[in-house]
Amino acid sequence: MAASQNGGGSDPKNEAKRLKTDGNDAENDGEHTAERSISAFEVGRILRESAREKNIFVHGKLDDQEAVIILEKTPITQDVLQEMLKSSTQMLEMRNDIYSTYQLRPPPHLNGIKTTVICPATEKHVKKYLRQETFLVEETEEDYQSITLPYINSQSFSLQWVYNILEKKAEADRIVFEDPDPRVGFVLLPDFKWDQKQLDDLYLIAIVHRKDVKSLRDLTPDHLPLLRNVREKGLEAIMKRYSVPASKLRVMLHYQPSYYHLHVHFISLDYEAPGCGVERAHLLADVIQNLQEEPEYYRKHTLTFPIRADDTLLTKFKEAGRV
Repeated sequence: MAASQNGGGSDPKNEAKRLKTDGNDAENDGEHTAERSISAFEVGRILRESAREKNIFVHGKLDDQEAVIILEKTPITQDVLQEMLKSSTQMLEMRNDIYSTYQLRPPPHLNGIKTTVICPATEKHVKKYLRQETFLVEETEEDYQSITLPYINSQSFSLQWVYNILEKKAEADRIVFEDPDPRVGFVLLPDFKWDQKQLDDLYLIAIVHRKDVKSLRDLTPDHLPLLRNVREKGLEAIMKRYSVPASKLRVMLHYQPSYYHLHVHFISLDYEAPGCGVERAHLLADVIQNLQEEPEYYRKHTLTFPIRADDTLLTKFKEAGRV
């Protein structure tokens, strides 16, 4: 994320806890402030939870403002494994022949919970994390012009958090690489889904400096220098920093995107990240090739995307008889 506007998120990945807002709250008083603020969170309802992914999404209030809090168990990594086995207390739960199970209780510094707070949270943030039915929409060129684009233009999608990153007003210390060129440049930084403690779930976002490209639909051959630059320099920066080659990465765009400012996802092939399915993901290499061969590809072609049941855009498509 870095974060996403249709959702949003946060967390300086080298810490177990962090508050994410659209401003600079995380830079105030450090961990003490974060702990004090999180303790004031008033639980409202559970939006979604997953025992397999070991996370929970909660809607509530923080200092009388609407908020969403995301709690995720941090992964066990090789560098802490030996210490965890040696220093944890254990309680036997069951033993049967060669099998036994224990409840391990690691010391606090090995038992962190990554905490993301979105505050103030809008209705759109809440909807993003709410478990709900999903539909596939086939959007033609005409649909985009008559339904999707008017909907996008009518909504107040705040991109201030994106501009804060681009202008170094927030998260400047998290930037892995930047090309400052105003036409083909971008910043590359870890997505909030990645805690930067292991490479199996490596996830970075390249956010372009240009502000005139909302999504895949806006792309033309004029944007090929930008797209090639993001791909080439992004891969080079990741190889240099993390020693992960291009052959181990998905480099892709989402349609629909979660926020309407062009950005590219760099994701480890070993990570089954949300949004990697064929119904939403478009490999950047394919996008470049499609634009080379057919200049109007993304303006003319029908594009399919998933949409949640209570998304207003789905209502617009239903009203037009397209779903």
